[in-house]
Amino acid sequence: MNKDKYLEKAIVWVEKKSTASLRAIHGEYEDPKVFTSKATNEAIQADLSFTTHGGAKHYTDVALKDENPKKLVVKWKVLSFMASMKRGKLHLLTPKGHKAFTQKLVDLHNINAIVHSI
Repeated sequence: MNKDKYLEKAIVWVEKKSTASLRAIHGEYEDPKVFTSKATNEAIQADLSFTTHGGAKHYTDVALKDENPKKLVVKWKVLSFMASMKRGKLHLLTPKGHKAFTQKLVDLHNINAIVHSI
């Protein structure tokens, strides 16, 4: 499933928050930081990242159902860990029909994330 149509909604969702800076893999925004796994050499990047005025760094990912949930779990765990190091949170934005799948993975793998509907 293609994330592009949901990224606009995600950007609108983030812009409603009190942010100091916003990075997104969409449009004219600067791309969020890419983290590389040393074990697998795989690149991990959030769909959006933003910093609040207090200096907390938050990562946001549009969560869609996937044939390979293990890859999603690894990505979300890394983003959650990086956000917690910078006093932030991982926000998973779910379109209609994807929330139960996302919540199940978050609960099953004990991922520190907040699941939102968009």
